[in-house]
Amino acid sequence: MVFIISQHISIENLFKESDSMKKIVELPKNAYTELKSGEKYVPIIQANETLREITFRSVGWGIFMCVLFSLASSFLGLKVGQVFEAAIPIAILAVGMSNLFKRRNTILENVIIQSIGAMSGVVVAGAIFTLPAMYILKLDQSVGVSIWKLFIVSLFGGILGILFLIPFRKYFVAEMHGKFPFPEATATTEILVAGEKGGDQAKTLLIASLFAGLVDWLVYTFHTWPEVVTSRIFEAGRNVADKIKMEFRLNILASILGLGYIIGLRYSAIIVAGSFLSWYVLVPAVFYFGQHLSIAVPPAGADALISGMNAKTIFETYVNKIGIGAIAAAGIIAIIKSYKVIWSAFSKGFGEIFKSKKKAAASAKMVRTDRDLKMSTIIFGIVIAILLILIFFRFFVLNPVEGAWKLSLIAFAMVTVFAFLFTTVAARAIAIVGSSPVSGMTLMTLILSSVFLVSAGLTGTYGMLAALLIGGVVCTALSVAGGFITDLKVGYWIGSTPWNQQRFKFLGALVASLSVAFFIPILSKAFGFSVTPEHPYPLAAPQANAMAAVLNSLMSAEQVPWLLYGIGIFITLAMELGKMPSLAFALGMYLPIQLTLPLVIGGLIGYIVAKSSKDNKISNERKDKGTLIASGFIAGGAIMGVVASFLRVIKIKGATIESALSRGWDVKPFGGWLALGAYAIIIAYLLFVSLRIKKAKK
Repeated sequence: MVFIISQHISIENLFKESDSMKKIVELPKNAYTELKSGEKYVPIIQANETLREITFRSVGWGIFMCVLFSLASSFLGLKVGQVFEAAIPIAILAVGMSNLFKRRNTILENVIIQSIGAMSGVVVAGAIFTLPAMYILKLDQSVGVSIWKLFIVSLFGGILGILFLIPFRKYFVAEMHGKFPFPEATATTEILVAGEKGGDQAKTLLIASLFAGLVDWLVYTFHTWPEVVTSRIFEAGRNVADKIKMEFRLNILASILGLGYIIGLRYSAIIVAGSFLSWYVLVPAVFYFGQHLSIAVPPAGADALISGMNAKTIFETYVNKIGIGAIAAAGIIAIIKSYKVIWSAFSKGFGEIFKSKKKAAASAKMVRTDRDLKMSTIIFGIVIAILLILIFFRFFVLNPVEGAWKLSLIAFAMVTVFAFLFTTVAARAIAIVGSSPVSGMTLMTLILSSVFLVSAGLTGTYGMLAALLIGGVVCTALSVAGGFITDLKVGYWIGSTPWNQQRFKFLGALVASLSVAFFIPILSKAFGFSVTPEHPYPLAAPQANAMAAVLNSLMSAEQVPWLLYGIGIFITLAMELGKMPSLAFALGMYLPIQLTLPLVIGGLIGYIVAKSSKDNKISNERKDKGTLIASGFIAGGAIMGVVASFLRVIKIKGATIESALSRGWDVKPFGGWLALGAYAIIIAYLLFVSLRIKKAKK
């Protein structure tokens, strides 16, 4: 890894700069549309242009951002249960701090800064979903949990996520150009481009960010109105929700609406169709057939009767398990469908290992914007990584256990298979909806790993430790793969060198893994992750607590909801037979409906704007303007989410800043109506500013 990184920081790259920096920076017209036969996408910085990219400044600031956001993400993620998207605020900071220097950053330097820095959020997400469960289950006291184990798990997960995804770069970012919306990548790219262009573009983005940030802040910190509005604000809605468990739920954050605009109507409609099946068919059906039962139905707790559950509880207890099964099946089907891509990538890699020097020299002359790490290097890296994982489990995790080799081989197989299968699923989910079901796939990994380990005779504390470490590697790999495909798409649009992004992503994985490995034990000692006499008010760590509860039950031979997973699998098969995008539908089944309804509203607004004029040029400019505003919504919401999270934990005179500022109107009867009014203003702003364009630019 050091060799890969060290080759390229040269004097030439530090000081060489072409006239291309002086040109007008603007995304091509076909940046977001499917390419016609014979049409090619030409990035902002073309392949034959040379700009500063890998410099001490870009790498140094990238490392700084990675450490800073790793620590912030770890604390805030464990405190509030949500890891914020680091790429967007880092992109904004990269553009903003450029003005501190006599020479402004090039746009390619900014891509590298956000690419290295963004590893913070994705590595942290992989770590905090699983690794704190070791402390919750007190494995640090029974079998020992060292800092270096946490570091190794996060690092191996990051490396596998990068290596498994690189062969699919061309497929996701080039071959599927215009077919996947890439909402997070779109927002990040618009920020970087607007920062270069300045003028009206930057002004539009800034105003939209401030507007969305203010609206979302009124929700997060001041609690002026609730974040989620339900049909219970109407008397008829309350009656329907109580009697048949059908409830409409809408998240009114501007950032979610902006996400829907960028995703578009087609995909958002498919996603919300999956939510409709879960919330308006399956949830009422579970209640209808289970309301008269006098015993609890697993996986619910012993005292949890269906008759006493509301729609949200039924969904979380039963129906989202069906969604997990659907996602797993959709992911496997996607892998099967992509077998040609997989075969081509890896056969090319083996070909590179044995090819002649003449062919090697020819491939070295590949176009800059299409240059990846050599497939031979990727295959070699994968082999070394998985062998080290086997050694790690055999000698440093399961050494005291009888049959350590057999159990280590099972752990090795679980990590390899799940990381490979699910990385492309995570990348595809990010490309479609901007959100990856990492927790669902990690839960599936934990369950299946535990089943295999228990069947091989491993239970108790070492069984829990092995399963959590397997889950930690896989979860981090999935999270990293999702974030990495976003970076690669940003680079594709702008014209970065993929080879540089890929090499320095390893550096980000190293820095983020070190940061999170040192910080999690500190947080465990200072705050704790579950209520104890020493820590009466611990960090919530909701995902890790959920994983710990599931794992504890699995290692105690409690029942696994295989039937629910199976139903999800067959629903996915039905979607495939109907030639529907099964992963988008499965994501809708898994996600809470309050997150999917605003997606389709945003997609509908985008459709209206795109069809608003008979003049295609005017319609396209309006659509692009809306994309810039939607990107501002996402950016403003992401930044304000970070600020609000800090305000939730910083205390002054024994009380948090949030509690001092809170109005408490979100729980008042009129709060829902205020929220709907605010949402109408957000929609009006997006529509009005987009449609204000009356003439096309010449």
